[in-house]
Amino acid sequence: MGEFAIGQGVPRFEDPKLVRGGGSYTDDIQMPGMAYGVVLRSPYGHAKIKSIDTAAAKAAPGVLAIITAADWKAAGLGDLPSHPGLKLRDGSPMFKPRYPVLAETHALYIGDCVAFIVADSVAQAHDAAELVVVVYEELPAVVSTEDAIKGEARVYDECKDNISFVELIGDKAATDAAFASAAHVVRGRFVINRVTAVTMEPRGAVAHFHAGTGRTTVHTATQRPHAFRADVAAILKIHENALHVITGDTGGSFGMKSPIFNEVPLVCYASKLTGRPVKWISTRTEAFLSDPQGRDNVTEAELALDKNGTFLGMRVKTIAAIGAYLQHNMPNFLQNAGSLAGTYRTPAMYVDITAVFTNTNPIRPYRGNGRPEAAFVIERMVELAALETGIDSVELRRRNYISPKDMPFKTGLTFTYDCGEFEKNMDLALDMADFAGFEKRRKDARKNGKLRGIGLSNTIERAAAPGTEGAEVRFDKSGGVTLFSGANNQGQGHETVFKQIVADKLGIHPDEIRYVQGDTDLVAFGEGTGGSRSATMSGASFSMAGDKIIAKATQIVAHGLKLDAADINFADGVFSSPKSNRTMTMKEVAADAFVMGKMPADMDMGLSASAVFKTPVNNYPNGCHICEIEIDIETGETAIVRYNVVDDVGTVLNPHLLHGQIHGGVAQGVGQALMEDIHFDSSGQLVTASFMDYAMPHAHNFPAIHVEANPVPTKTNPLGTKGAGEAGCVGALPAVVNAVVDALSEFGIKHIEMPATPERIWRVMQAK
Repeated sequence: MGEFAIGQGVPRFEDPKLVRGGGSYTDDIQMPGMAYGVVLRSPYGHAKIKSIDTAAAKAAPGVLAIITAADWKAAGLGDLPSHPGLKLRDGSPMFKPRYPVLAETHALYIGDCVAFIVADSVAQAHDAAELVVVVYEELPAVVSTEDAIKGEARVYDECKDNISFVELIGDKAATDAAFASAAHVVRGRFVINRVTAVTMEPRGAVAHFHAGTGRTTVHTATQRPHAFRADVAAILKIHENALHVITGDTGGSFGMKSPIFNEVPLVCYASKLTGRPVKWISTRTEAFLSDPQGRDNVTEAELALDKNGTFLGMRVKTIAAIGAYLQHNMPNFLQNAGSLAGTYRTPAMYVDITAVFTNTNPIRPYRGNGRPEAAFVIERMVELAALETGIDSVELRRRNYISPKDMPFKTGLTFTYDCGEFEKNMDLALDMADFAGFEKRRKDARKNGKLRGIGLSNTIERAAAPGTEGAEVRFDKSGGVTLFSGANNQGQGHETVFKQIVADKLGIHPDEIRYVQGDTDLVAFGEGTGGSRSATMSGASFSMAGDKIIAKATQIVAHGLKLDAADINFADGVFSSPKSNRTMTMKEVAADAFVMGKMPADMDMGLSASAVFKTPVNNYPNGCHICEIEIDIETGETAIVRYNVVDDVGTVLNPHLLHGQIHGGVAQGVGQALMEDIHFDSSGQLVTASFMDYAMPHAHNFPAIHVEANPVPTKTNPLGTKGAGEAGCVGALPAVVNAVVDALSEFGIKHIEMPATPERIWRVMQAK
């Protein structure tokens, strides 16, 4: 099946259904007798809840139930999970507050869940919500991430400095010694602004409690259905087998839909309470107020260099926002702090991270989850070091790259890179971008009243973190194949690439393959999707399952031909032997596998196999981005005029899908660098609560994005793949801001914070 083999640019099998309107999203779910839920949310950034009166609301037309924290507690139901096991600076346990499904004594951010109203229609539920009388006592809000540790106001009374945990990474003594011997010490301060995922499909859930079976079926968009089921079951105090989670098509996630969120256990309990299916769907405004958000940290960094520009050591101190509640996976960004080492040989590094509560939406992993932030810091520091030392930034990078001959390479932090060609990535990208011709383009732009800048970033990230993933390949009697995937697609193209892997291995046409995901009753095992893991983890699982299919089929063929299995060959879907003039196709073997007389006596009937891929190590995708921009001197408006990427994601399974993932990641990185920004006022009110104020990138904001691969396959998995889903976002943040700063360099500007909006750029130019 060469046209569908690994490495071929096969068009997405998912797309015909979606473009014809055949997708099935959460809001498409309709059931007889369905009721509708609405969440009453706090209008205050921080307030004490003195009383809740639901009497008038319960008497309103169509109202079926109103659930408050008191009702939830009376029913004996649990809290949302939060992250355990971290520590404070003195080694004592972290401050880990409860994460209630409904606010009990205090509302901790604008949008905090206070009550859940269920009615015959959405309109009736909204009308009833307005009749719920909540008496609040407004309290001072903590909004600034940087100022939270001052403790002037507290999110939790018991936490005087708002600090949940502190993480110290690296060798402090060695790093201090490196700085003591340095010829140059470069310092930078960076604010990584807060953003939100704004997925095409807002969050939502439909739950149906079946009184006859005692089981609840939940339809919702989630990246990790099995982990999701475990969390919801724990909250509802039921066994996992009493909960059936179904994820249909998903209109984007980027990490935001990975966790269990408040509304899911609410619709589950509401369905049991009312005896009817219950649906809740977020509006766009509600999404801004209630979705978990991303990034939001303040970093001070120092880089020590010798007189020749060799990196000696790096110190990083970061204050990272948690938001009002500690979500279960929020601290996972700590595992990606190793990305601060970048592609460089810096021998000594030390990182000090303090995580603080604020009266804002909870923070959780967002595309890249710590890697874009780390790449931004190290690549901005390289540019500042180039200014400090007078060494060209390209040359400075070249002097400090890790060489392929040094692999495997243990960095000054936590990562050990197994392979990569970092300098080659840059050289290929410089050639693609016509870097040598840039100064002429800069001069030409200046004649037209434009400032032209070019920015480069080298990036490396941790992907497919240690863990497991499952897959199953199952033939039926007709030779048709069903794939059961533990990974869950939100637009990446899982169906396409997993069909490619199986079709290539087993020699069958993709049209004969059916793909199943996101159903906990059908898929036996899965960790799900996140952290650029699916190509590696699920791809390897399907490859391993395919090997098991071939091994079993070989035994069946040998039995039928009365030969030893060692005498059977398999290629392009056909079994043959030099000792026989007979051949059998995989489909023919599948049919025989259901006939008792054609099977070895000690072999199970049917042709199917499952596999779980386990890895104790990460893989490390890497690359080089070069962004070229023009700034209008009169308005400060920035236009991206060229964008080139060279990426090493190991074995390229499907170049079309790879390019799509890189393009999408670049778009999100550009959005944060130039326009996207979540902003709260001093009381915790969200100022950017709609697309009128939260600017999103559009197609016209981008030129053609040119992507080339420099694949260096990894030996950490059978396919040699490295993660690709987050690479574009990781590289874009520093590349874009480096380009903006380069354009503004004639004004003496060395740094500009994100987002580099036209107003911000115009103001810094005016100030100079």
